[in-house]
Amino acid sequence: MADEIKNLTRNRLRTPRAAALAGILFAILLLVSLVLIRTSVPEKYDYSYSWLDDNARRVAFAIGLIPFAGIAFLWFLGVIRDRLGPLEDRFFSTVFFGSGLLFTAMTFISAAIAGSILNIYSADKEILRQTPTYIFSRAFMNQIINVYGLRMAGVFMLSLGTIWVRTKIMPRIIVFLTYGLALLMLFGL
Repeated sequence: MADEIKNLTRNRLRTPRAAALAGILFAILLLVSLVLIRTSVPEKYDYSYSWLDDNARRVAFAIGLIPFAGIAFLWFLGVIRDRLGPLEDRFFSTVFFGSGLLFTAMTFISAAIAGSILNIYSADKEILRQTPTYIFSRAFMNQIINVYGLRMAGVFMLSLGTIWVRTKIMPRIIVFLTYGLALLMLFGL
């Protein structure tokens, strides 16, 4: 019985390769989704609904990619924690894991709100025109993803960079790039 358990634990995934693939998949899916949304939805909050008529399918496709990006990101989180193993610092791992989960949750919430706008608009265009729901929903989405979600992504990257410094898993240039991007997300955008 003990030999069977040892064999099960020895036959683990190749975590560096799995982490790289999950991270790349997450980045590609999220990037495609964000580019589609940014190029389809106007930044200005007004009662112009023409973008919904013109770009609803593109936005719906982008929103449909978000859950898969989230799954890849969660896989990336798990593989990184597995890769750290006994080197894991409980404080930074908690911040790393917590901020990653919060980022994923905020991204999902924002996508759900966008999906709700599309569903309401496709069911009855006039409902959005008669209530402040549309403007409120857009402002709420913006706050969640561009303020709170972006800050959580910055905290995630800072904690990950610190873990990399302490464990020496990544080259210094990657760590400094991670810190720079994290600071931009926290304070610059």
